[in-house]
Amino acid sequence: MCGIAGIYGTEKMVDSNAIIAAMTDSMNHRGPDAEGHFTDENLVLGHRRLSIIDLNEKSNQPFHSNNGRYTLVFNGEIYNYRELKESLTDYSFTTDSDTEVFVAAFEKWGTKAFQLFNGMFAAAIWDRLDRNLYLVRDRVGIKPLYYYQSETSIFFASELRSLLASGMVPRKLNISSLPEYFQYQCVHAPRTMVRDVRQLETGSYLKIGDNTMAKVEYWKPWQNKHDDRDMIVIQKNIRERLTKAVERRLIADVPVGAFLSGGIDSSLIVGIVAERLNKKLDTFNVAFDDSEFSEAQYANLVAKRFGSNHHEILLNPLDFLASLPSALKSMDHPSGDGPNSWIVSRETKNQGITVALSGLGGDEVFAGYDVFSQIPKISERGWLLSFPKFLRSLMGTGLLAKSPGMKSAKTKEVLISDYFDLEHLYPIFRKVLLDNQIKNLLPNAMYGNSVQGIIHDLDQYVEFQRLPVLSRIGIAEMSTYMQNVLLRDTDQMSMAHSLEVRVPFLDHELIEYAMHIPDYVKFPHSPKKLLVESFKDLIPTEVSDRKKMGFVLPWEKWMRADLKQFCEERLTIVKAMPNMNEKYLDQMWEAFLKEDPMFTWSRIWPIVVLGDWIIENEIEA
Repeated sequence: MCGIAGIYGTEKMVDSNAIIAAMTDSMNHRGPDAEGHFTDENLVLGHRRLSIIDLNEKSNQPFHSNNGRYTLVFNGEIYNYRELKESLTDYSFTTDSDTEVFVAAFEKWGTKAFQLFNGMFAAAIWDRLDRNLYLVRDRVGIKPLYYYQSETSIFFASELRSLLASGMVPRKLNISSLPEYFQYQCVHAPRTMVRDVRQLETGSYLKIGDNTMAKVEYWKPWQNKHDDRDMIVIQKNIRERLTKAVERRLIADVPVGAFLSGGIDSSLIVGIVAERLNKKLDTFNVAFDDSEFSEAQYANLVAKRFGSNHHEILLNPLDFLASLPSALKSMDHPSGDGPNSWIVSRETKNQGITVALSGLGGDEVFAGYDVFSQIPKISERGWLLSFPKFLRSLMGTGLLAKSPGMKSAKTKEVLISDYFDLEHLYPIFRKVLLDNQIKNLLPNAMYGNSVQGIIHDLDQYVEFQRLPVLSRIGIAEMSTYMQNVLLRDTDQMSMAHSLEVRVPFLDHELIEYAMHIPDYVKFPHSPKKLLVESFKDLIPTEVSDRKKMGFVLPWEKWMRADLKQFCEERLTIVKAMPNMNEKYLDQMWEAFLKEDPMFTWSRIWPIVVLGDWIIENEIEA
C-alpha cells in the first residue's frame, strides 16, 4: 500500500521536481518506508512506499522494466502475482514483489493485463517509447486516484491533498457538487468537492498522450456469466471463492490481523482463516464501556471459538471525542462517515499490525441491507400507482403526521413516485436530505439526482437489465454508497495510520459469480441468508441471528453538548457559501437541538464535516 503522484506535461514548469516532492511529502502517512521520484522529458512521477510484499529496497518505486521502456508507480496489491509470474517465463525477475509482476505483465500484455489482475490498485505506467501515460484504477474502487487537467499539464495523485500541495491546483470549492453532497453525504465519482478535480472511475483506465486523452472501461460486475441454479452447487462455489479470496489476502511479509466486530462478515473471515486455512490471526475489536454502544460480547465469542489472538480495546467515548479533531484532519475528501474507521485503524496499528482484513462488501454482495427486501416488496405493489398522485400524497402526509421522521418522509416520496423501479426507488432510500430540504438550503441551485443518473447509466447495458433484481440492487450499492462513502473512508482513515485494509468480499471473481445467482437462492428472508447457509458450520447462531448493530457512537448526545460549539463554528463556514440559505441552516440546527426526528445527527454531521474540511484545506468558495 502506498501513495502515488505525478505530472504529465512539465515543459513549462520552473521546478517540477520540487512540485512532485511537495506532493509526495503530503502523503508521508501513506508510505513512511521509502520515497522515490522519476523524471523524464515531460513527466515526473513520485511514490511513497508502505512495504508489504518483498520488503527489500530493490522493490521500491518508481519501478522500471528490464528493458527500460516502462516505469510504474503503484498503490495497492496484486494478490495473484505468483500465478501470473509463472506465465511470464520470458521475463528476468530481480525481485519477489507484485510490483515487478505488474510491470512485466504490462510489458507482455499491455492494457489487457488489467483484466488479469486480482487485487486492489491505482497505478500510473509511463511508456517511454510511445510517450504515453496510463492511469488505471481497480474494478470496484478500493484504491483512489484523483486528477486535474490544466491548459498544459495533467496532475494526478492518490489524495486530493496531494494535488492541492502541488500549488498548481486551485483550492476552489466545487459549488455545483454541494446539492449532491447534502443529498447523499458524498460526491460520486468522477466528481469531487474541488473544482475541476476528478476521480478516475472504477474498472477503467486513461491513456494520455500529446493532446489526447481517452478513457476505456475494462470491467463490469456482470462479466463471466454462469447458469448455476442448484442450491448445493451454488453454496459450494461460494465457499470456494470466498475461501480463495481470504487466502489470497493473507499474502504479506508483515503482520496481518483482522477487524472483528462480531457481525456475520468479519466473523466469517476469521472463521475461514482458522478452520479452512488453519492459520491463527490477531483480531481487533474496539469496545465501549457503555454496553449500549458495544458489540464486544459477540466479538469475544467468535474469537474464543476460532482461537484468535484477540485484542479488545476498551475505549471511553470521551477518549474518542478527544481524538475527533485528529480524525477529521485525516479526511482527504469530506464525508458523513469515517471517524469510526479512524479509531479502529489507529488501535490496530498501535498493536504492530500493518495489514488488516475487513468484512466490508459482504452486505452489498450478499443482500445484507434492508433495501434488498424493501425495494422488491414495493415493486410488487405497483397497483398503488393507479391511484391519482394527490391521493397518494395525502396518504404520505397522513403517515408523516402520525409518525414524524425521515423514514415516513421517504415513504411519502416513494408513494408519489412515477415509477416503482430501481432507478426511481433506490435513490430515495440512500438520501440523507430530501429534495425540498436541499431546495431550502440552496434555493438557486440547479441540480439533478446523481444516484438516479448512475443507475440510469447502468440500465443502458442489456446485461445489467437481465440480472436478478437483488443483483441489480447490489450493483447500485457498490456503484454509489459503497464506493464513494465506505471504501473512500476506509482508505483515507486507515492510511492515515499507515495501515493497509484488505476486503475479501470484494474479490472480483466472487462478485461476478454472486451477481448471477438467482433471487430465489439469495432472497433475504434473514440477513445474508445465502452466505450464512453456505458456511453453516462456521458462523455461530448467536452471530447470525442477532440484530445488525454496527459500530455506534453517541453522536446525538455529543453534538448537543460537548461538540455543540465545534459544530456551530463549522456550520458558520457553510453558511457563508454563495447562494446558501443561512436562515434555513439555522432552522435545521435548532430543529436538531430540539430533537426533531426529521433532523437527526446524521443529517447535520456531514454539513459540519464539510465546514471543517474547508477550514483544514483552506478551500475557497
